[in-house]
Amino acid sequence: MKKLFLLDGMALIYRAHFALSKNPRFTSTGINTSAVMGFANTLLEVLKKENPSHIAVVFDTEAPTERHTDFLAYKANRQAMPEDLSLALPYVKKLIEGFNIPVITSDGYEADDVIGTLAKKAEKEGFTVFCMTPDKDFAQLVSENIFIYKPARMGNDMEILGVKEVLAKWEIEHIHQVIDILGLWGDAVDNIPGIPGIGEKTAKALIKQYGSMENIIANSHELKGKQRENVEAFAAQGLLSKRLATILLDAPVEFHEESFRLDKPDKEQLEPLFAELEFRTLGKRVFGEDFSVNDAKISSSGQMDLFSSPAAGNLVQKPVTELAEAIIPSKNIDNTPHEYHLVNDAASRQNLIQELLKQKEICFDTETTGLDAHEAELVGLSFSFKVGDGYYVPLSENQYDCKAILEEFRPVFENENIRKIGQNIKYDLLILKWYNINLKGELFDTMLAHYLLDPDTRHNMDVLAENYLGYTPVSITELIGKKGKNQGNMRDVELEKAKDYAAEDADITLQLKEVFEPLLKEVQADNLAQNLENPLIYVLADMEKEGVRIDIQQLQTYSKDLEVEINRLEATVFDKAGVKFNIGSPKQLGEVLFDKLKLDDKAKKTKTGQYQTGEDVLLALANKSDIVRDILDYRQLCKLKSTYVDALPLMINTKTNRVHTSYNQAVAATGRLSSNNPNLQNIPIKTERGREVRKAFIPRDENHILLSADYSQIELRIIAEISKDENMMEAFVNGLDIHTATAAKVYGVALSEVTSEQRRNAKAVNFGIIYGQSAFGLSQNLGIPRKEAAEIIENYFTQYAGIKRYMADTMNFARENGYVETIMGRRRYLRDINSANQTVRGFAERNAINAPIQGSAADMIKVAMIQIHQDIISQKLQSKMTMQVHDELVFDVLISEKEQMKTIIQNRMKNALKTTVPIVVEIGEGQNWLEAH
Repeated sequence: MKKLFLLDGMALIYRAHFALSKNPRFTSTGINTSAVMGFANTLLEVLKKENPSHIAVVFDTEAPTERHTDFLAYKANRQAMPEDLSLALPYVKKLIEGFNIPVITSDGYEADDVIGTLAKKAEKEGFTVFCMTPDKDFAQLVSENIFIYKPARMGNDMEILGVKEVLAKWEIEHIHQVIDILGLWGDAVDNIPGIPGIGEKTAKALIKQYGSMENIIANSHELKGKQRENVEAFAAQGLLSKRLATILLDAPVEFHEESFRLDKPDKEQLEPLFAELEFRTLGKRVFGEDFSVNDAKISSSGQMDLFSSPAAGNLVQKPVTELAEAIIPSKNIDNTPHEYHLVNDAASRQNLIQELLKQKEICFDTETTGLDAHEAELVGLSFSFKVGDGYYVPLSENQYDCKAILEEFRPVFENENIRKIGQNIKYDLLILKWYNINLKGELFDTMLAHYLLDPDTRHNMDVLAENYLGYTPVSITELIGKKGKNQGNMRDVELEKAKDYAAEDADITLQLKEVFEPLLKEVQADNLAQNLENPLIYVLADMEKEGVRIDIQQLQTYSKDLEVEINRLEATVFDKAGVKFNIGSPKQLGEVLFDKLKLDDKAKKTKTGQYQTGEDVLLALANKSDIVRDILDYRQLCKLKSTYVDALPLMINTKTNRVHTSYNQAVAATGRLSSNNPNLQNIPIKTERGREVRKAFIPRDENHILLSADYSQIELRIIAEISKDENMMEAFVNGLDIHTATAAKVYGVALSEVTSEQRRNAKAVNFGIIYGQSAFGLSQNLGIPRKEAAEIIENYFTQYAGIKRYMADTMNFARENGYVETIMGRRRYLRDINSANQTVRGFAERNAINAPIQGSAADMIKVAMIQIHQDIISQKLQSKMTMQVHDELVFDVLISEKEQMKTIIQNRMKNALKTTVPIVVEIGEGQNWLEAH
């Protein structure tokens, strides 16, 4: 089959860039690779799934087109291209070239025209043509042999539109009527004016009645009121818009079949490109598992300073020539001098221990049988205290012998005067805890150091080693195989290989520490590392080791209750649908909702021809039919049951009969903690059914009780503190309800006269302002007219002028410095804060306002956690801190220590940071988490 794919280059690149705008990908040298990565993934997906025989990518050129001549305002209001995207374009073109795919352009013609011309010419040559684009305008090109191929997006599958689909989607009888609708409707993006007052719906209705724009104009006397007036007054504008929207089919390009034939990728071109862009996974997809960014020679001409981390705003400016060796990753264990020693007898262990005890700091790592610190067994220990040197101590599978050797190292691990260095050292600390070894002394975690330097990128050791040391460590998959059921563990690895792998880990981590420590000082993050993030490791490790008791019986009972409710909802849905079907089957659900019940005659379908029934689709229909609301409730209960109620008992550790979550310090860029297995932050709290899950979290025994301590409106108190706004500070100092006080100010009424609706609106503004909410966003949120929302915001800023000033000052600081910071100096780098592209800049501006607030709240609770933990230890209390969720701490408290613990918690949480605004902490108690909260 002759199958030609014509890719709309710029449309796909823009789409790829913005798809990753909230979580962009950067190289260590500061290149934003989001667009290149997204485009490459889309391209590979098409090559693999669709197997085209012929392919080309089409781009616009800078030359003006006939459309610009006919209408000077054409595309005049388009936003500037994001700077990162313009820098990425040459890389995308190199990528296309490396895949041996032709790039087609034609001065004076847009990419649409070139694609349209090639598509029609190829069709005559017997090709099936796919125009790959997200652009709706291409619908006018569709024929029996020409299709639109819309790539997958937002979790939805790709979509292929032929004649049947286009006619249905546009509600027309002939494909050429797409142009009429586009001309009537206009296009705000391209600045095509259309006819005022005619949107998509009206345009379709008019074309359905009259067949063409010319016919509408000829019969305008049949139209009524303003519509007739506009059609007659703007007829010429409408016809011009139709001409602007028409894809030309006579661009001066030729279709030579052989020139478009798909060829094999050019390894010599792509390997260095993938190396420069640090595309490790992508390189392996194209060239196999043997691909390494180190194997490819990359030109240093396009490289930036290694230490000019993208999010760190050029941390250190050094000449490229000084760093050329480090920038080009070419080192590995085979070509780099090193001395790694196997320490495998009592005498050599004693010699090592004596050396370790002489050091002020040591780097160490544990080798284990798995990733779960609560289940894994130790296989070995590795140490390094001199760059290039490492030691590996294998440990016996016999647990008695293993513990005996560990006992020899206790004086090292528990020596408070030796600083311990590690990569994700919390894991090693936890492993040792399970062997009754309590790590002591100052900690330095290279993962957290890099997180403070560059919070938005990846922090795993292999990536850091390649990016900062130009070194590729031995891969764990070389030793134990790929992930999956057949993967082995470190016990299966021969001793010599295990020695090199483990000692290298300790050595490389030590080298990373040497790089990161001065950088932390450069950006004034050393205080955060030394006094917040690293000390918190001890706190989190103790919390994880302690775990929390789960009431299995309560969950089992609740599971049965949910089952009854789910069955009731299922019966209700069947009754309303008039048929029994599998509600969990998207295919069957779609057929019932759209074929049988006809809830939406424009319902979208996936590539496989089944209807889309995602949550966004159902939420849009919820107001039209109560059966949809029942289905949403059904889904919610099924998810609650499977994700939490039935899953939590399966997470109980058989050794402790408790659930042990894992806290992540280096995930959220704001500084907040996250958790997984289970994700405590996601345990539902807003719905009554969801809150029931908290009932299952209980004290360890009848002598204990749960205490829950929660910061009250902490983010609003922090914005009052940072902004020093007099009115907001006064409200908090006087102990007023902040939302009522805000409503009184905004609406100009007495506190006692504030209505519940006014308070609700004020609450929405209080929290919305933190996230840069616009008048449109507020109007949507509250269901009020945009004008009213704008007035509320205007009044808000009049009454809280200090907050408006804070926002302006923060934005100016960010524009000048490239970052904002919390009260404690935690930085959030904003590389797009000065972007000429409004959308990109707007996202950075919202982060600029929000990051100091969220980050300060995160820092505050971390300080409190460290101090409370120290108090519990110093006062020899038996009570334990067991959970941290958002602004809440949960404690498993010995009843006799309850009042003492309440005093400690209240004092430490209120005074964690020095503030003028009073910090309020609400403490509850109960026999389960829900009761305590």
